Amino acid sequence: MKLWGWLAAVAGVIAMGLGLAYLNRASILAMVAHARLPHIEPNHPVTWAMGPAEPPKGDRPPNVVFILADDLGFNDITFNGGGVANGAVPTPNIDSIGHQGVSFANGYAGNATCAPSRAAIMTGRYATRFGFEFTPAPVGFERLVGTEAEPGAIVKPKFFKDRLKDMPAGSTAPTPEAVNSLAVPASEITIAEVLKAKGYHTIQFGKWHLGGTKGSRPEDQGFDEALGFISGASMYLPEKDPDSVNSKQPWDAIDKFLWPNLPYQVQFNGSPMFAPRGYMTDYLGEEAVKAIHANRNRPFFIYFAPNAIHTPLQAKKEDYDALPQIKDHRLRVYGAMARALDRNVGRILQALKDEGLDDNTLVIFTSDNGGANYIGLPDINRPYRGWKATFFEGGIHTPFFMRWPGVLPAGTTYPYPVGHVDIFATAAGAAGAAVPTDRKIDGVNLLPFAEGKDAARPHKALYWRSGSYKTLLDGDWKLQVSEAQNKVWLYDLAADPTEKNDLSKAQPAKVAELKAKLAAEDAQMAKPLWPSLLQGPIFVDHPSGQPQKKGEEYILWDN
Repeated sequence: MKLWGWLAAVAGVIAMGLGLAYLNRASILAMVAHARLPHIEPNHPVTWAMGPAEPPKGDRPPNVVFILADDLGFNDITFNGGGVANGAVPTPNIDSIGHQGVSFANGYAGNATCAPSRAAIMTGRYATRFGFEFTPAPVGFERLVGTEAEPGAIVKPKFFKDRLKDMPAGSTAPTPEAVNSLAVPASEITIAEVLKAKGYHTIQFGKWHLGGTKGSRPEDQGFDEALGFISGASMYLPEKDPDSVNSKQPWDAIDKFLWPNLPYQVQFNGSPMFAPRGYMTDYLGEEAVKAIHANRNRPFFIYFAPNAIHTPLQAKKEDYDALPQIKDHRLRVYGAMARALDRNVGRILQALKDEGLDDNTLVIFTSDNGGANYIGLPDINRPYRGWKATFFEGGIHTPFFMRWPGVLPAGTTYPYPVGHVDIFATAAGAAGAAVPTDRKIDGVNLLPFAEGKDAARPHKALYWRSGSYKTLLDGDWKLQVSEAQNKVWLYDLAADPTEKNDLSKAQPAKVAELKAKLAAEDAQMAKPLWPSLLQGPIFVDHPSGQPQKKGEEYILWDN
């Protein structure tokens, strides 16, 4: 009996230890992740390739500067009279692009999450056409987000462990580099490749997130120079840097993964990783100014894609201190990040003026998708419902501006739906470059529409898919389908742009018509390059960190 009692006690201790380990699995995984962070060299200067010493004689093609914010909500800029904390954070530089050019009132993201949107921008094609359906994420991320529900959750996420066997070779290894094999196929043609062939010098800044193996990196996909990070997120400063003001969301599994797993680093043209200089958004903006100077005498394409204002929420102390009127700490950090983003957009615009390039540059600004629910801030996508990862307007209806003095009419608003897929053909059109003819290009050149030369709608329909969650915008009718929930939503955006009145039960014939059109689009798309490993709920009308209640609207997001 003594032996059995001793064994029972040992078993109890082991069970207790396993239970504690399970309850603290996020912290344990964080410690393991921190130990695996790659070696980061100290900061060293970047030497940009210099263009000609003198400008060319005669006319020259326009430069193209494309600025892509990360997770910027529709209401995070003051252009439409809103802004962070009810306008406490003015965004005059971002706003100026819309005021001095064309604001596309119905600009749509390529997807509701970052990487497929970026793939659509780079290729002018729905990312689902070539299987880049889901945002590349490490297996550890998928497992944590797919198993850790918010406190008190009534709808819990799922992690599909059985699908790991179908992942591409090497992508499930327990290393930070494994996720880099989840990539846009090298056979896809990027806008950088098109413009480079036309004689443009092409430069990428910031977040790539389209693959990191040979053939998929930015320097392999048409960029002459690339300064940034391959993964989907980065630290803005080291967590304990005295100049960093941080905000963590204790309920959010994504946040729990990011803080220990993200290095503070960049690479230049595939170099070893090294530390940026100061706050990431400022560093990228300062280097973009230097690159504009280096290329002032030749046509250039700049893809400026900072991670601002994606989590982790980290503000520069100077920006945080400038917003004492915002009392909520998280909102103040977020507002300070928006302030830094706007400052660096301003640096780029000023550099174009200083170099005498302002009138001969097409500047495009948008966000990769809507603001994220997991930061816990309720107003970032107003007036729209929904968040990043949903196909409600809050997830895909983004700020979308184009400015080209003397070509695009200043201070105008374009009403018809346009999309991220159009940026490819628009940039090519400005440069006088031909788009590929050996594949379906889903986007169109928006310049004739914005100039008032073409009165038609650029698109009869726009399409989105993420696993079992699909959407079609056909004219003003919008159908969302969640096959995992056996649910549909139908909205007439002409009468109901904020999606308050679901007409799916009142209009069964319209639902059937749009379902058939959606199926026809689906049939053209490729099989995903890798399976969805998680499926999680996104509640439509409130952010994370607030209690879930029965009967509330939600979607199931596949990734």
